[in-house]
Amino acid sequence: MKQKKNYLDFVPKKNPAFRWELDDDGMVVILIENKGIYNRIAQKLLKKPRVSRITLEKFGSFIWRQVDGTCSVYEISGLVSEEFGEEAEPLIERLVKYLRILQNNRFILF
Repeated sequence: MKQKKNYLDFVPKKNPAFRWELDDDGMVVILIENKGIYNRIAQKLLKKPRVSRITLEKFGSFIWRQVDGTCSVYEISGLVSEEFGEEAEPLIERLVKYLRILQNNRFILF
């Protein structure tokens, strides 16, 4: 019998392929280098940036800083609850969806 894994037990870690920094407001900015021939053409012809900057909002920035490769999704949910209280509800659903988006964009790994 196949056992289902509990998403709350997963331990996310940042993908080392992406750099990040904090902006002046303390929000996390993920830096994506646009590589490859098509990106080079777009950079030359369409004046596209060499590095795209994705700024996370306050919840996302807080969650990003908790993703350290040691805290489980459940532990991160507790930290988010402490920080934002009722404002974060429905906490687990929102957190799981947010982490899945980060995973689908390859910003985090499990």
